[in-house]
Amino acid sequence: MSGKLYLIPNTLGDSPIDQVIPVYVQQVIKELDHFIVENIRNARRFIIKCGYEKSIDDIKFFELNKHTLQEELYGYLDPCMKGKDIGLISEAGAPGVADPGSEISSLAHQKGIRLIPLTGPSSILLSLMASGMNGQHFLFHGYLPVRQGERIKKLREVETSALKLNQTQIFIETPYRNDQLFDDIIRTVSSNLRLCIACDISLETESILTLPIGEWKKKKAAYHKRPCIFLIGK
Repeated sequence: MSGKLYLIPNTLGDSPIDQVIPVYVQQVIKELDHFIVENIRNARRFIIKCGYEKSIDDIKFFELNKHTLQEELYGYLDPCMKGKDIGLISEAGAPGVADPGSEISSLAHQKGIRLIPLTGPSSILLSLMASGMNGQHFLFHGYLPVRQGERIKKLREVETSALKLNQTQIFIETPYRNDQLFDDIIRTVSSNLRLCIACDISLETESILTLPIGEWKKKKAAYHKRPCIFLIGK
């Protein structure tokens, strides 16, 4: 019988573990000794904060990030095939959502391994919940194009979908480009639509504000280097 792949949520920043990670998830972590992670150092810190009681030095870590070769992935699930459970930990939030963990989940399905998603924070869903926008019909775009001309073209497509379909449009940006994206939004997107900027979700500095874009034009962006989710809708 093969082991299971647990999809383990991480905190969205330096917030108290007990506020965002359920006790049951912490207990699952304590029982595992194989983990697939984006960054080993950060994963060790998270596991220790969850009260891990075994020797950290005995944990087997598999690193999954942009430097991981595709052929390496196939061996990451070998412990599962030998009956060992594995934990997949995202760098922040939910594994497989705006996260490279989806590749491992896909492989697990191919190998007939049972996947168990665990409850925890997702900045995308938490932002949508608090935005006051359509939660029945929405689209997550991930990152918008880096080049300004292409980004503005994409924003016009986002505007069309929001207006015609009443579909909430959700996207993210590298934190140091937040203010540039904000400027492009208020210059490009119809003032009749609303913009929500959800920043530092689940942290003490959390800020979630939804206003008509016309109202945002009166404000100065102050989101530089802060993790944000942007939502546009009616």
